Amino acid sequence: MTVSTAASPVAGLTWETARALEAVGLDATDVVRVVRAALDEDFRYGADVTSAATVAGRTVTSEVVAREAGVLSGGPVALAVLELIGSYLGERAEPAGGPAGNGTAGPVVPAPAVTGTALVADGSRVAPGTAVLRVSGDAVAVLGAERTMLNFLTHLSGIATATRTWAEAVAGTGAVIRDTRKTLPGLRGLEKYAVRCGGGQNHRMGLGDAALVKDNHVAAAGGIGAAVRAVHAAARPGLVIEVECDSVDQVREALAAGARFILLDNMPVPVLREAVAVARGYAGVRLEASGGLWLSNARAVAETGVDYLAVGALTHSARVLDLGLDYSGSAGSAGSEDR
Repeated sequence: MTVSTAASPVAGLTWETARALEAVGLDATDVVRVVRAALDEDFRYGADVTSAATVAGRTVTSEVVAREAGVLSGGPVALAVLELIGSYLGERAEPAGGPAGNGTAGPVVPAPAVTGTALVADGSRVAPGTAVLRVSGDAVAVLGAERTMLNFLTHLSGIATATRTWAEAVAGTGAVIRDTRKTLPGLRGLEKYAVRCGGGQNHRMGLGDAALVKDNHVAAAGGIGAAVRAVHAAARPGLVIEVECDSVDQVREALAAGARFILLDNMPVPVLREAVAVARGYAGVRLEASGGLWLSNARAVAETGVDYLAVGALTHSARVLDLGLDYSGSAGSAGSEDR
């Protein structure tokens, strides 16, 4: 996909990029907010004086290249960065000694344009040396966008790569890897998108799209049964209600109270098997294992018969995927990464 020039209702984005974001389940307005927050940090103290002094007026063609194997995520977000960078450069005057050669500043011209072309689809595996995105345009604009673009790509691709590893560890068991709300503030939508790119599923996006009865709720309500009944009475019809249990006795109590989605918290594999056996005596029950999960025991946990494995590490501890911007057709730059 190549960035087009037709404006969309989402400020700063083209129709093509806005649609690409929406097509993968991302809110384009939210992405603009997050990208602008990142660019605001880079331009808080003014323009990029280094690039303005060294590459102004030049054009560059470059590619984002994978330095290691992994799973790509964040391509449409990178395109949004490229489309929004122009508003941070603003109008500029031609340098002194311009076309007239008289040492005076030339006319004011619009902010330079940058175009991006996705070479690899999100969710795809990439090998070292694979070019995933081509960027071309004004060198000052490309260098201004580089770090923000790579921050999103490396972080989201790291989450997608970690998720794919977990998904492969339980492949064939019927269990699905799910994320948690342990996300970086402001980045939840993007991080949960990266989990989907890696083959996982999302748990709650917030506090209101599903109910999760945890130990503090149980303590406040006076027991699991009381907590489940209270939430059932208050929740809107059809809202998913999940109940955290840390013993088989609690599983029995939750099921007796009408719970049909049980989170099995920090249970060893033998206890998980017992809890699954109890729960399967009730129709329509879904079970999720959480806590004490590692890649080394993921398959054993999945084989107990649970439906989901909740893995907070997908978002709170994923290592970035190493990606860099290589300049292939620039004036004087080659294979470096802007810091």
